[in-house]
Amino acid sequence: MKFNHIGIPTTGSFEGEIDLPHLKMTVSDHENNPFGIQWQRYWEEAPYPDLVKSVPHVAFEVDDLEKALRDQKIIIEPNSPSEGLTVAFIEVNGAPIELMRYQRDP
Repeated sequence: MKFNHIGIPTTGSFEGEIDLPHLKMTVSDHENNPFGIQWQRYWEEAPYPDLVKSVPHVAFEVDDLEKALRDQKIIIEPNSPSEGLTVAFIEVNGAPIELMRYQRDP
């Protein structure tokens, strides 16, 4: 696994807001800082578990998402928020963890 970002939920505004209507949330660019900090504001109708909308999560890139999900408590099933990326959320010790797999060209 490789660290990608930390997502921090907030209800307030933040600098560099990026609206993602198809995900029903607003985020900041986690690549604009060397530590991968990403602010996230979930829209009222966002269909995510309260745990994800209220507790910060750490995101890791994995080579094999299916393998990484084995024997885990999945709270958001694998889905593709953008082209070439598949993500899923699991719960570990009461905290949300995002697992990400980028489709790499051969």
